[in-house]
Order: sequence, then structure tokens, then C-alpha cells
Amino acid sequence: MTQTNRSHTALGLVVAGALLRLMPHPPNVAPVGAMSLFAGARLSGWQAYLVPLLLMAVTDPIVSAGMGYAAFSWRTPVVYFCFLISVWIGRGLRQTESPLRIGAAAFACAAQFYLITNLESWWLSGMYPHSTAGLAACYIAALPFFGLTLIGNFAYSGVFFGAYHWLTRREAASVVE
Repeated sequence: MTQTNRSHTALGLVVAGALLRLMPHPPNVAPVGAMSLFAGARLSGWQAYLVPLLLMAVTDPIVSAGMGYAAFSWRTPVVYFCFLISVWIGRGLRQTESPLRIGAAAFACAAQFYLITNLESWWLSGMYPHSTAGLAACYIAALPFFGLTLIGNFAYSGVFFGAYHWLTRREAASVVE
């Protein structure tokens, strides 16, 4: 399989991740973290960073319209920044198909998202006192969402990396025949 075909396959899977985001799902059990991780691992250079952000910017208004909230808020830059970190984590997976390394990276993506977005929520939302106890309360209240994010990251990482492996091997086998 040529590099161009592998790139098209990876791009197609990232776009599929954005479309999956539009399907009903439990809170935080979404493909976006895994999509960003996969983009970092399998898309080249600037595409790895730009495509997930572009897809988020396009799908956010659609998702928010169905849920009844604003598409973009003061939180949006922080959330998008976290997905860029997930892309960066994915860059470390470019030369591997190891399920253990992919799983560890999916965990790292969920952990950094949990830590950063809840730190931002504690600091800016006004829901928690600006104290150690307030920060702890914020992180504790968000633990169920962290668990759901882990489920989404693990499941969708399996889907994206597994589908990519299967599709690229299938294409390579058809070329040999």
C-alpha cells in the first residue's frame, strides 16, 4: 500500500470519527480524544493538528444545536488545546501498532483532558472556591466523567487503530494477489 493510500485511509477514519461524534452517545463517551490521538499517529505534519481542530469547529455547532447550548464558549480554547495535546501524544505512536502503547496513550489523553479542563473549570467557573479543597472537590466531582472519557478513548482508539490496521493490511494483500 502506498503512503498516499495510507494517508487517505487515515484521513477517512478521522473524518469518520467526526461523523461518529454526531451520533447519540453518553456524555464523554465520544470519539474526539481517540480521533485526535489517531490523527497524531497516522496523519502527517500539519494535517495531524489541523484536521481534528477543523472537524471540531465544524461539528461543534451541530452537536450544540441538538443539545441546546452555545457552540463555542470561553471553554472552547481550553478543550481544543487538550485535543492538540492528544495529537502530540499520538505523534509518539507513528512507528507502532502496539496495543499496549496505544492503550497507554489513550489513557494519557484522557488524563490530561481531565486534569486541564477541570483545572480550568475550578479556576473560571465560579462553582468552586479557589482553595485546595475547592480544587479537590472539582476533581472529585468530575471523576465519573473521567471514567466515561476513558471508556470512549479506549473503545474508539481500538476502533480507529484496529480499522486502520485491517484496512491497510487488506489493501496490501489485494496488491500482492
